[in-house]
Amino acid sequence: MPAPTPTAAPSIRTEPPAPTPTSSRQEYDATLLRLSEASVRRHFDAFVDVPWDHPDFQVDRTDERWILPAAVDPLGAHPWYQSLPVERRIEIGMWRQANIMKVGLQFENLLIRGIMQYIATLDNGSAEFRYLTHEATEECHHTQMFQQGVNIIGADVPGLPRWLRRVSPVIPWFASLTPVGFFIGVLAGEEPIDHTQKQILRGADELPPVLSRIMEIHVAEEARHISFAHTYVARYAPRLSRGQSFAISLAFPVIMRVLCDAILKPTKEFREEFGVPREVIDELYWDSPKSREFLSDLFSDVRMLAEQSGLMNPLARRVWRALKIDGRASRYRSEPPVTYATGA
Repeated sequence: MPAPTPTAAPSIRTEPPAPTPTSSRQEYDATLLRLSEASVRRHFDAFVDVPWDHPDFQVDRTDERWILPAAVDPLGAHPWYQSLPVERRIEIGMWRQANIMKVGLQFENLLIRGIMQYIATLDNGSAEFRYLTHEATEECHHTQMFQQGVNIIGADVPGLPRWLRRVSPVIPWFASLTPVGFFIGVLAGEEPIDHTQKQILRGADELPPVLSRIMEIHVAEEARHISFAHTYVARYAPRLSRGQSFAISLAFPVIMRVLCDAILKPTKEFREEFGVPREVIDELYWDSPKSREFLSDLFSDVRMLAEQSGLMNPLARRVWRALKIDGRASRYRSEPPVTYATGA
């Protein structure tokens, strides 16, 4: 029996664009309805659309396709990693991919809890209620898919840094306390993983089938989730009070940078497990020119959102620069970088 042919993930640009800040309520609701209908037309089940038991989807610990691709992963391109024996590079690649999946499922667990917190405040007839319950359903399938991926790789990965795991129980409450801030945090979690997976799918010559299928499904559905978060912030940020807008404009880049490091920067457990020299981590995250370019590219979409939503002012711009995540804003969402930097 041949392995099923994965359906190519659509570009994020196939999703409805975020309404402008001046859009009417009717236009906003119509955008959410299109996103909801897209969730009905095309959705995935973690245990239907990934053939976990197929021979081609089993994990082979000698499969060199698990080696981190030098073109899209900073560690994969570093001389320290490339000098290791093939078996060790495979082991590190599998651990790293498993940990990114673990981070993904932990973050999506936070998102699901925040969504449930937020929709409890909505009125009857809300278009947001319908769309967000679609999203929560899809995120549940993603957590199942990511955990199953971790399970078959067999690496006992921790996922998020310990400090973030400890504070995670309070994070969903921000969905009702400051929804705009919460959905900015959603983007801070979704954009790095989505950007990284799209880079890998675009730049890697060949991937293990199970990893490729997981990424394709996640990228396909995450397009809608990112589209909603952009849509929500674009509509509601301009309606904040002057004080709220100023505070969130300064928090915006901080949230992005903190969660980016939590998601992409190798954990202490990883460094200790594989004896990665501290100077290698410091160089790659984010001191080298290529990794700095990757970091800038990573946030081009959300810089565009900050500009369009009135959340980019002179002081906020200085914070973006101080955190090393400034740069050119995208002209449209998911615009590919002009040149591909080495990325995580």
